[in-house]
Order: sequence, then structure tokens, then C-alpha cells
Amino acid sequence: MTTLPFTKMQAQGNDFIILNGLNNKLPELTEAFVRTITERRYGIGCDQLLVLEANDSADAAMRIFNNDGSEAGNCGNGLRCVGELLMAASDTDRVNIALADRTVHAERSNHGVRVEIGGATIGKRTDAHIDVEIGNPHSVFFEAVEQFPTDRNVEIVTGQIADHVYIDIIERGVGHTPACGSGACATAAAIWHAETHIRPLTIEMPGGTVTVSGTPDNLILEGEVSKTFEGVFTLS
Repeated sequence: MTTLPFTKMQAQGNDFIILNGLNNKLPELTEAFVRTITERRYGIGCDQLLVLEANDSADAAMRIFNNDGSEAGNCGNGLRCVGELLMAASDTDRVNIALADRTVHAERSNHGVRVEIGGATIGKRTDAHIDVEIGNPHSVFFEAVEQFPTDRNVEIVTGQIADHVYIDIIERGVGHTPACGSGACATAAAIWHAETHIRPLTIEMPGGTVTVSGTPDNLILEGEVSKTFEGVFTLS
């Protein structure tokens, strides 16, 4: 048997297993492996598996796997967790992280970790929802009068008082989750578009609160993250 070092981190209850391929040889990232390590009873358990790989133009590249084995294109809370891990390892206050379609910048702030997550693109709009692409697909619902799609992340706005927004999240490949960083950003982009008013928003999710600021061309996600524990996973 061989063992695989890992780090467990969380942001607003959105939890991640991080495998550092910069320092360790990783196994083949098959669907079966992802399902096993992310399962909460027989594995370590998490919402997403984050895998760090070397990248010539960034401090690291990050791949994202949902716990059903599917691969995702973006993860705002995961970026903030990985940003904190990389900054702690290199004793710096700013790092660059490459995703499949963009490179983002993470840095420490007075309120945790801030990540410049890049641009959002508004898609289909109905009276009930607005589609937002932010490296991964989202549908932000203002009314639950349409069937929720299963091939996208879904954010349901359950209340809004001025610049404080309450949402629930159904994440593609994960299900109900206490928080979603890219979902918070998608929600802000949808509200800015619907209200034609760009300003910082506090997004409150079941697991905690983040702030989304910036512009639709470069959203900035900010909030607390923490390391839960480190360990080794036994590979049979």
C-alpha cells in the first residue's frame, strides 16, 4: 500500500480536499478515484477535490473535481483556499492560480482571502432567472417558478435587503451545498445586470457570508478560509 498526503480546507462550510501535485506524485485521477476519496463515509469526504499542478505562467494550476467524479471549470471558494495554502507555503501575500480558461490572482485581505476571479458573461434571461457563465455555468433564480436545470449550478435568491443578498445553492455534481464562491459571484453579476447598478454586495449563504465587488469584467470574491486538518490517504 502507498499513502497520499492531503490537506482539508473549508470556506463558509464549502469543504475541499487539496492534493499538492507540486510536491507529490499523484495517482491517476479517474472517476473511481475521485468518488472514493471524496466520499464522506469510506473516503475523506468533501464537496470538491482540488488538484494542484505545475504551470509555467502561474504559481500553480488548479483542477477541480466534483464528488460525483465530474470535472468543473471554476471554484471561487476553492481558489481562496488554495490561495491561502500557496501563500503560506511561499511566505508571500499574493499568488497567481491558473484555471482551464483564465488565470486569477489571490491575496490576503483584512477579511480573509480575496481573489480576482475574472469576468462573467450574461446568457439567457427570463422573468425567473438569469444564466451566468463564470468559467462554469450558473443559473441565478429570483423566483422558483421554473424547473431548475441539472446541468448547471443553481443559486436561488431567497431574500435581498438593499446590498445584502441571501441565497441557497444546488451545485452541479454535488447537490445542496452550504456555500459556493463562483455562485456568489454569479449572483452578484445577475443582480448587477437586473438592477443596472454595480456595487459591492454581501452574499449570505447557509454556511456563511462573502463579499463580491469589482465589475462584471473582473469580479472580486472575499471572505474567510481555514485549514481543517492534514493527513494521508491510503491507496490500495
